[in-house]
Amino acid sequence: MKIISTNIGETRTFVHHGEEVKTGIFKFPVKDGIYLGTEDVDKDHVIDRRYHGGTDKACYLYSADHYQYWQKLYPELELPWGMFGENLTVEGLHEAEVNIGDVFKIGEAVVQATQPRQPCFKLEFRFHDKLIVRKFVDSDFSGVYVRVLESGHVKAGDTMELIERKDAVSIQQVYRWIYAEEFDPEVTRAINDPFIAASCKKDLMKRWGDLL
Repeated sequence: MKIISTNIGETRTFVHHGEEVKTGIFKFPVKDGIYLGTEDVDKDHVIDRRYHGGTDKACYLYSADHYQYWQKLYPELELPWGMFGENLTVEGLHEAEVNIGDVFKIGEAVVQATQPRQPCFKLEFRFHDKLIVRKFVDSDFSGVYVRVLESGHVKAGDTMELIERKDAVSIQQVYRWIYAEEFDPEVTRAINDPFIAASCKKDLMKRWGDLL
């Protein structure tokens, strides 16, 4: 896998249902690379820390390979790297091939996969489409949140190398369980995984806890 783009953004304000909403989802490429810290990406703007940033979601990765899918859905829309609010746009990244807890070396940093990204309404501001959240869920292309085990600088052209593979469920499978209509008892593998993000475990428990 290869880093295609490193992205950070600044705060923007929009009106949503009559109220002002701030967002840091507008991220764009920076040519000098970014520094991955243990809580977030240096100089990036994380607005709502209930859902972004922090130890379990310090950096967000999205696959460059998925952009072709979205360009077909939005042929008139320009899709710069960082369109999905990702800090790292990665060639060859596929959610079905990344397990919870997998450890990767990226540039100078070492990171660990923790959960899929769950889309929020702020994607509407980038896509100008109120249906984008549903489309994002249906796409199966969640991207990957990581915790940063070793801080470091990452730049475009760096490789993303798997250095430790966990015997765990994939990011894609966890994503499907979050939104599934039918209960799968295998969801307990994710809930009991020691490396899954605490917020993701909470969401799975909220969705399926009554059936466990």
